Amino acid sequence: MGWPAFLLLSLCAVGVRGLYFHIGETEKRCFIEEIPDETMVIGNYRTQMWDKQKEVFLPSTPGLGMHVEVKDPEGKVVLSRQYGSEGRFTFTSHTPGDHQICLHSNSTRMVLFAGGRLRVHLDIQVGEHANNYPEIAAKDKLTELQLRARQLLDQVEQIQKEQDYQRYREERFRLTSESTNQRVLWWSITQTVILILTGIWQMRHLKSFFEAKKLV
Repeated sequence: MGWPAFLLLSLCAVGVRGLYFHIGETEKRCFIEEIPDETMVIGNYRTQMWDKQKEVFLPSTPGLGMHVEVKDPEGKVVLSRQYGSEGRFTFTSHTPGDHQICLHSNSTRMVLFAGGRLRVHLDIQVGEHANNYPEIAAKDKLTELQLRARQLLDQVEQIQKEQDYQRYREERFRLTSESTNQRVLWWSITQTVILILTGIWQMRHLKSFFEAKKLV
């Protein structure tokens, strides 16, 4: 397996991402999503295979699979599962921060298009955007007003999570800054002590030298 190609999505944690990318038969593609804690994430993808004769991307064969792996900011595996040529994965964050989402093809099936390319369409939904409100309305028999109120409550809850995450980031930044300032202070103190000790040693050495030469 080749080295993963990392793509940083510098969008806010609440929203919808829609993109596509190309991968080779041994290539892994990873994305980094900044996600608050206790936030649901849904990813939908579909693959297309490059047809050399027609020179166009066509729907992949059912035998072609994609492996999805998600790691939290601490490097713990949140999700690791094999899917088909088209699929949907879901996970909930339990630690705020950068989550790594990696996809790579099923290498045992890639001989079907050896040397070719695979186009992957990926859609990532984070927060309240991951909720299927028409399905919720039908299941809970909600009126339009009740459904709208439900949406507003979910949005407020997601905004609160985002604010908590921003406070968490500010706290981490403050601790890092304080730690850096403390290290700089101690390094300055150490340098000063070393200079003073070096000066004292030089003075004593010179005094001994002059006394030995009977110059003083």
